[in-house]
Amino acid sequence: MSKDKRTSTPIQVAKAVMAAFMGIRKQTDLENDAANLEPAQVIIGGIIGAMLFVGILMLLVKMIVK
Repeated sequence: MSKDKRTSTPIQVAKAVMAAFMGIRKQTDLENDAANLEPAQVIIGGIIGAMLFVGILMLLVKMIVK
């Protein structure tokens, strides 16, 4: 059995995660991501994206409340 080697860059993972956060994506890009990205990459990217989002929100709130 030969397993296809999936190759993707961190930029591709970041674009896929950001598009998922916003809820917009072309069907062809979605299919390409499904073929190339591994689930672990998407999960880790999602966790990092969520942490960045929460951190930016906290920073904005601190700046506004100050």
